[in-house]
Amino acid sequence: MKKLSIFLVFLLSIGLLVACAGKETASGTPEKKELTIGATSDPYSDMVNKAIKPVLEKKGYKVKVVEFSDYIQPNLALANGDLDANLFQHKIYMENFAKEHHLDLSEVIIVPTAPMGIYSKKFKSLDEIKDGSEIAIPNDPTNLARALLILQDKKLIKLDPSVNPLTVSEKDIKENVKHLQFKPVEAGQLPRTVESVDLAAVPGNYALAAKMNLMDAIALENMPDDYRNRIVVNTKDLHKQFVKDIKEAVESKEFEEVIDKEFKGFGKPKWMLERKQ
Repeated sequence: MKKLSIFLVFLLSIGLLVACAGKETASGTPEKKELTIGATSDPYSDMVNKAIKPVLEKKGYKVKVVEFSDYIQPNLALANGDLDANLFQHKIYMENFAKEHHLDLSEVIIVPTAPMGIYSKKFKSLDEIKDGSEIAIPNDPTNLARALLILQDKKLIKLDPSVNPLTVSEKDIKENVKHLQFKPVEAGQLPRTVESVDLAAVPGNYALAAKMNLMDAIALENMPDDYRNRIVVNTKDLHKQFVKDIKEAVESKEFEEVIDKEFKGFGKPKWMLERKQ
């Protein structure tokens, strides 16, 4: 009887060990259940708080959201381990920043992103634009290319077709239908120019920061996915369970319902549009 008792205790101990092992990763370390996600203030910190965090909490995670007011610290904080993931940047920025700072970053999934828009206090539609109108455009290469692509998409200019659309500049304009006058301005200052120029090409994040309504634009960007923001993690974490769960959260029905209700005007990435077809 004593031997039987000892044997039962042994079996119980083995069972407890197996149960505990179920909460560990393949390497034997406990699964991560506390996450810190960084995002720039309005609107992407709101997107994490309202559309991603609740889904992750249902999966058993405790999520802390850290807001940033610049585009430098979120990647540095991710690289040094202060963050598990961040949301604020598009593909081109991520790749250039990682190369410049010798970081190993990877995207997880693209999210709906506030598009650049053409805003005007003088014209209510593109058809009203007068010959020789002045338009404020971003002075940085990436946003400038986006602005020029909008103008081409709306048939206001024609660009050299032999040039990479992601790197086009004013010198690549082959035809200026309305003889627009271009005024280069630092991107963060573009919302202020709406009052003083005929037209202004304002990136979505700066428009929202200035409390502008995306739906007030007379034209919105048909944004390539390369320019949409994405969840980014350290490459070494890319295949970990918490990253898979973040991706599932963004792919969830709950996420898209919040986007449709709270983030009107945000352009959805290709993967979201295709799953509805």
